[in-house]
Amino acid sequence: MMYGYGSGYGIGEWVLMGLAMVVFWGAIVTLIIVLVRRSRAESFPPPPADTSRHSTALDILAERFARGEIDEEEFASRRRALLGHPE
Repeated sequence: MMYGYGSGYGIGEWVLMGLAMVVFWGAIVTLIIVLVRRSRAESFPPPPADTSRHSTALDILAERFARGEIDEEEFASRRRALLGHPE
């Protein structure tokens, strides 16, 4: 009999237990990170769609008129041209 002499485990079992511990704690940390990210993503609404890339020619013309880049006569003339009405 071997009372108290050695643990009975070889080196392979210790390596396996160490790897199992790393995998276990890695899974716990990964689960926490996923849950935190999911809860943060649900608490913030999605950003509004960027409509500046989808502006029509009339929208751009109206913006230029509102900024004062063109006067009322030029705005009316270009608007008629864009809508296809003869002057």
